[in-house]
Amino acid sequence: MFLLRFLTILALTCGLSLARAESLVLLTENLPPFNMSVSGNNFARDDNVTGINADILRAVCERAEVDCQMILRFPWQRVYQQTLDDVGYGLFSTARTAEREDQFKWVGPLASNEWVLFARGDSDIQLSSLDEARRYRIGGYKNDAKTQFLLDRGFEVQTALRDNENVHKLAREQIDLWVTSNQAGRFMARQEGMQNLKVVQQLHTAELYLALNRQTPDELVQKLQSALDSLRADGTLKAIEARY
Repeated sequence: MFLLRFLTILALTCGLSLARAESLVLLTENLPPFNMSVSGNNFARDDNVTGINADILRAVCERAEVDCQMILRFPWQRVYQQTLDDVGYGLFSTARTAEREDQFKWVGPLASNEWVLFARGDSDIQLSSLDEARRYRIGGYKNDAKTQFLLDRGFEVQTALRDNENVHKLAREQIDLWVTSNQAGRFMARQEGMQNLKVVQQLHTAELYLALNRQTPDELVQKLQSALDSLRADGTLKAIEARY
């Protein structure tokens, strides 16, 4: 009887450990249309987090049979650092850059993101090369890959803790150009009441990923990747993107 009870307790303990290993907290920020809160606020959980990549990752977790909690929080720098530090955490939608490659384990790509320089729609700025942008005041989002893209090339960028601050700076002509995502930037500008933007330079097309803490077991990473691949193959990813 004692042996049976011991084995039962051991099995339950192992089961609980496995359950913990097969659960993740997925952090994100407002980056519409890829990830955003239903209310538009800078904090949301689970069903109150929506967007293309949020919906994709829900489907991935369901197919992989992994318990995933979603938390949208501000600012990006905070959730980025938490994913670096804490086991069991992931971060989306994350551009997979050379600088970040060894900092995380990766699942993706989830979607593609076009990096651009926006000017006001009534601006007479025209660029024939990226280098010509050096003469202008550029606004960017702190600790963002698009901002880092310019910083790495020796550009001066005025960074804001909230990316929507750059919309207002552009409207007030406190900056001349805004480095952002074509999709997300237009969405955000409309939310802030600014309709008229124009792309003056395309910078890069970045694929967006789920970045996982380095201590995430390889088996779990592969399980998520296999689920994503199967959802892409059966057309689910295209159907999700079409909703937005």
